[in-house]
Amino acid sequence: MNYGRIIFAQLMDFLPIYDFRRCVERYDGNKHTKGFSCWDQYLCMAFAQLTYRESLRDIEACLRAIPTRRYHMGIRGSVARSTLGEANEKRDWRIYADFAQVLISQARSLYSKDDFGLELEKTVYALDSTTIDLCLSLFPWAHFRKTKAAVKLHTLLDLRGSIPALSFITDGKVHDVNILDYLLPEAGSFYIMDRGYLDYTRLYKIHLSQAFFIIRAKSNTQFRRVYSHEVDRACGLICDQSGVLIGFYTAQEYPDKIRRIKFYDTETRKRLVFLTNNFILPALTIAQLYKCRWKIELFFKWIKQHLRIKAFYGTTENAVKTQIWIAISIYVLVAIMKKRLHLDLELYTILQILSVTLFEKAPLLQTLTSFDYTSDQVDPSNQLNLFPD
Repeated sequence: MNYGRIIFAQLMDFLPIYDFRRCVERYDGNKHTKGFSCWDQYLCMAFAQLTYRESLRDIEACLRAIPTRRYHMGIRGSVARSTLGEANEKRDWRIYADFAQVLISQARSLYSKDDFGLELEKTVYALDSTTIDLCLSLFPWAHFRKTKAAVKLHTLLDLRGSIPALSFITDGKVHDVNILDYLLPEAGSFYIMDRGYLDYTRLYKIHLSQAFFIIRAKSNTQFRRVYSHEVDRACGLICDQSGVLIGFYTAQEYPDKIRRIKFYDTETRKRLVFLTNNFILPALTIAQLYKCRWKIELFFKWIKQHLRIKAFYGTTENAVKTQIWIAISIYVLVAIMKKRLHLDLELYTILQILSVTLFEKAPLLQTLTSFDYTSDQVDPSNQLNLFPD
């Protein structure tokens, strides 16, 4: 490794440049550009994500203060907030969405053998959404409420490695259940969802695709028991039943058998009712799989706290989607780098180290693994005894 290269350049080496250029060519991203390419734009936005920049002016001031280091970052164009702002507003956000999917495919292959808490060979996904609040006067296109604007980030999370397999960005009015129409179920995979996604027609399509779903039932679900399986109540299980839906419409929307499991959660002191089309796994495993769904809640909380997706550098729809997709790609990039370098650090720790060492000229692996844990405490034997015997 070239020891003269800065940390930022070494991190960007994990990006597949050829695939990025293909994404740019697909949407004519560099058409009519004047010295500030899509790659320059991506590097500037990546710098902003990694160093927690607050605004375009902040990005401009920091990068202009270090012209030599900026060149070694790979940025060849002139950095101005007006140029970067115009690029975010006009250059197709799908460039960065497609590039993020390239990184996601690489990350999922790297984390495919990882353990997520349960010994299960099948792929397990968690589907959920998070709402990002916006100012209605600045983002009038993001319809949500009369006095409020928002966008929703819908994510299908692969629980092995917590890698977002699919993501959709919509305005706040789009209901979560509509995202199931864009889902292409993988045969044999598990899809874990909250009851906001309860739609029997769409669930039946998942069933016909030979995939499995685990979803919480609503309180008014009409179910007729056909057979009851034995359960160990000491584990929190209340019942494990096979039956059919008996509502007039629900029976037509989901005509096959379905499994209902009731479980008492001692931590939250709630009784949970699950519906699934899997009749093979033990009832306790089904309950444990649903508990793993909380990884997607932690994922949303993590990216909101440690990436710039709550305050935006532009107000147009294209600028917002560009920033979110670049933020997702940076999250996946750090996950790829962590796996390839065999690091035991948390992603949070890696980001914190990178934020203060991006312009250091040192090997990346050494920077992330060489810690000095020596204590600065003075030897107490050298202290005078204030209370002599």
